[in-house]
Amino acid sequence: MEEKQTEESHERRGRLTTVLALATLISAFGSSFQYGYNVAVVNSPALYMKAFYNATYLGRYGRPMEEKLLTLLWSLSVSMYPLGGFLGTLLFNNIFSIVPAVMMGVSEISKSYEIIIVARFIVGICAGLSSNVVPMYLGELSPKNLRGAIGIVPQLFITIGILSAQVLGIRNILGNSTGWTLMLGLTAIPAVIELLLLPFFPESPRYMLIQRGDEKTARKGLQRLRGWEDVDAELSEMRMEDQSERAESRLSVFALLSNRSLRWQLISIVAMNMGQQLSGVNAIYYYADSIYATAGVKENDIQYVTVGTGAVNVFMTIAAVFIVEATGRRLLLLSGFGICCAACVLLTVALNFQDSMTWMPYISISCVIIYVIGHAIGPSPIPYVVTTEMFRQSARPAAFMVAGSVHWLSNFTVGLVFPFLESGLGSFSFIIFSCICLATLIYIWLVVPETKNQTFLEISQVFAKRNGEAKGTQTMKNISIYLLTFILFPIIVNYLTMGVIVWSWY
Repeated sequence: MEEKQTEESHERRGRLTTVLALATLISAFGSSFQYGYNVAVVNSPALYMKAFYNATYLGRYGRPMEEKLLTLLWSLSVSMYPLGGFLGTLLFNNIFSIVPAVMMGVSEISKSYEIIIVARFIVGICAGLSSNVVPMYLGELSPKNLRGAIGIVPQLFITIGILSAQVLGIRNILGNSTGWTLMLGLTAIPAVIELLLLPFFPESPRYMLIQRGDEKTARKGLQRLRGWEDVDAELSEMRMEDQSERAESRLSVFALLSNRSLRWQLISIVAMNMGQQLSGVNAIYYYADSIYATAGVKENDIQYVTVGTGAVNVFMTIAAVFIVEATGRRLLLLSGFGICCAACVLLTVALNFQDSMTWMPYISISCVIIYVIGHAIGPSPIPYVVTTEMFRQSARPAAFMVAGSVHWLSNFTVGLVFPFLESGLGSFSFIIFSCICLATLIYIWLVVPETKNQTFLEISQVFAKRNGEAKGTQTMKNISIYLLTFILFPIIVNYLTMGVIVWSWY
């Protein structure tokens, strides 16, 4: 009888309970929503913020700011957020987003654009920390049949945050000379809500059992999350993972980097996270307004078209939540990067011929929308899911630190480089992004396996073969070729391009 009950519990599929749904929504709203909001919040009021920078400089020094200095300060304002995110993945801190939100809110009163740059850096630290912790936390809360769908929820809230910033950025709301500081300061609200509500929800049962050895708390947490009392099968799976890791302690970042048994998992998450950001998603958003203007969209209507693009992003991410468990992770990644690659190539052609062909600007608008659709179904959400699934409990925190560092450093690169890249190369800058999309697609095709409906232990065994533990051994030479070809090359190209452009100025 007992054996039959255990067999039934093995076959029981997880469900979306109220506790699991609320824990997912609150953690994603308080963290991922902020990430998306702060990515887009400076786009709409850019004109007024630059005017504030110039007026402040004029008041201090009695002369207007040079255009090159203004471009540099604006690049810093945009890129300080991802740079802070890069540091936030490496330093455990207790800084809440409330402090930088207040700083940005009072920047105009204090007549200091430096406050905005510093505040963006601090809020980036908070976002960097939470953007790693939340996907890991949700991945460990979820039953394996819902792990992909719930793992996409943080990205869904990022897109909702972007859309919210775009809506608030409409000139009749807050995207004007009097409302932009309030718009920057609103980022404190999600932080306060998460701070007040999240403590009432369970800690990760997997963390409590494997890392803390507290089976009683892990059992209670699982019972609340699953909505039933019999959680022995899931606890048994956690114990098996724990036993397989007994010889290993919790890995540090350095230990992870030097651990040959995790080499391909590590290279894969670096490739996917770098490809996600260096594929040009933020550049598409930066360039969108000028594309719409060239297509003949009236200046006052561009903001509404931008909101429409943000709505498409949200809708397609919602679609990814529902299809990821049916299609799997690998197919969404391959199709997403393929669509983005094709859209960037076609966009480059359209931008270069839109002055000579009256219908070409509409192709440009279509390319932007197609790119957003492609990125929303694969490159944006899936790397978070796969990073959770590729590593066992002892290596997962360090893996998220590495993945997050790469993610934010790449984001910082695009934010800092793109204004110069656009100035020097114009529309041809999207060819670089298409090459990065293609390189990432090839890597995923060759290396990344499907992880749908597999336990963390089963996934690690798949990679054990590639890492040479089960059969054969990959040489360091082959690993280095993959590393240089698919990971380092794109970021080196970006930095060299920026260097050439800056050098040409002088």
